[in-house]
Amino acid sequence: MSETALDPLADPEAEEGAGPKEDRHFVTALARGLAVLACFGRDRRMLANHDIAEACGLPRSTVSRLTYTLTKLGYLHLVEESGKYRLGTQTIALGSMALGGLDVRQIARPALRAVAQAANASVGLGVRDRLSMRYIDCQRGPAAISLNLDTGSRISLARSAMGRAYIAVCSDRERAALYEELQAYDPLAWPALRAGLDRAVQEHREIGCCTSFGEWQDTVSAIAVGFRPGGGLPPMSVNCGAPTIITDGRFLMDVARPKLIEAVRGLEGVMGA
Repeated sequence: MSETALDPLADPEAEEGAGPKEDRHFVTALARGLAVLACFGRDRRMLANHDIAEACGLPRSTVSRLTYTLTKLGYLHLVEESGKYRLGTQTIALGSMALGGLDVRQIARPALRAVAQAANASVGLGVRDRLSMRYIDCQRGPAAISLNLDTGSRISLARSAMGRAYIAVCSDRERAALYEELQAYDPLAWPALRAGLDRAVQEHREIGCCTSFGEWQDTVSAIAVGFRPGGGLPPMSVNCGAPTIITDGRFLMDVARPKLIEAVRGLEGVMGA
């Protein structure tokens, strides 16, 4: 399953310009610089200015100034032979510091690995990244075929089980703000998305998890449980999924769901949530 086949709402390109123009506290130049960095990924390791301009929807002259500044600061590195940029060492340092502060990854890893082994599936821990979910850890079962997702991967917030579980444990205020962003991004798709998210919130309350059987990708089945780890950390969610060719929704619900819920409740207890 390719990460490039993501839902548009999980596409970092689609979120450029999402900052509210009427918000006088919003710094557009900073947002544009961060959007440039967000263009890079596993399938886009080397980009030229024109690639970035197309991805961000910005003039090339603006992108040239942004890439020049980011290169000076060490967040980008210019490969002179190709005239293209790759992420610089400052982004590596920044990412390492951010992940290093998430002790929950080390605490959660044994439990995630146990669920992955028992369910013969992929189990991931994720946090929200704008209108996406970002994997901060991933464990795999022994299956020969697994999802092509790993630490750092991004998936849809609105259509994935992981994203829905995140929304399910948000406060009413947090959820309302997210709903406004999703509606503003795609007003035409919003009514159907809203109905699906409302069902997911109710589902999480009633059966302890959210589901996405073929709704994020038609060949993927997944369930997820959201939780609030405490300690000043944002809400997170843990998913369990696999290609439908080896695992169906019934197996995930009957076998993986109780194990996943137990793992998350144990994690909450350890974190003191």
